Amino acid sequence: MAIATLILWWLKSRWTPVPVAIALAVLLIASSNAFNAALIRTLEWQHVPDDELPNAEAIVLLGGCTKSQKPPRPMVDITEGGDRIFYAAQLYRDGKAPLVIAAGGRVGWRGSGSPEAADMAKLLEFLSVPHDAILLELNSLNTRENAVNVKRLLDQRGLKRVLLVTSAMHMPRALRIFQRLGIKAIPAPTDFLTTADTETDDDSIQAILLALLPDASRLATTTSALKEYIGMIIYRLRGWV
Repeated sequence: MAIATLILWWLKSRWTPVPVAIALAVLLIASSNAFNAALIRTLEWQHVPDDELPNAEAIVLLGGCTKSQKPPRPMVDITEGGDRIFYAAQLYRDGKAPLVIAAGGRVGWRGSGSPEAADMAKLLEFLSVPHDAILLELNSLNTRENAVNVKRLLDQRGLKRVLLVTSAMHMPRALRIFQRLGIKAIPAPTDFLTTADTETDDDSIQAILLALLPDASRLATTTSALKEYIGMIIYRLRGWV
């Protein structure tokens, strides 16, 4: 869009303002509260459990939510998706499964350090999950590799039925990948960005204007949601979902 604007400006075209207007419109819509919440909800609410989750043979915890313990960090840091770790620990303590499989290597562009599975294991133990109840998958660099490597571990132990724990926005793609490989995965989503009361009931002028103003955090989560849809398309073209 910026390149188009510069070309039109250089040509002194009367259409110069058009790309700018389009860019501003996209920015306003993508960062608006209503559009952001509606888009994210189309992903997050696909697999909201209607009833209590059933028991399974293992809990599969997908990575993408930690930063390794490197100076000056005093311990492993968790990112926005860190709710996954807490939820997996809660499911274990609730007796939903006797084993937690932490899956994930360390993607280079997310920084160096130990594999995410190892980092998540440290936090799981901190949350009272016994060391011998945690199984690590240390090599996967994307969701497809998560599923392939986890299936190998499950097959080695004769396990079939798992609770799949990941962020709600990521669940639709992750679940399809696991099920495509024949894994009996039950969705256990967490880290919801939208809830039943995400949109405020305040209909005052001030609230409406604030909801319409561009917001960097909403723009970021809108981008994440769009990436999930793009990822779904790419994975479908590759026959992974």
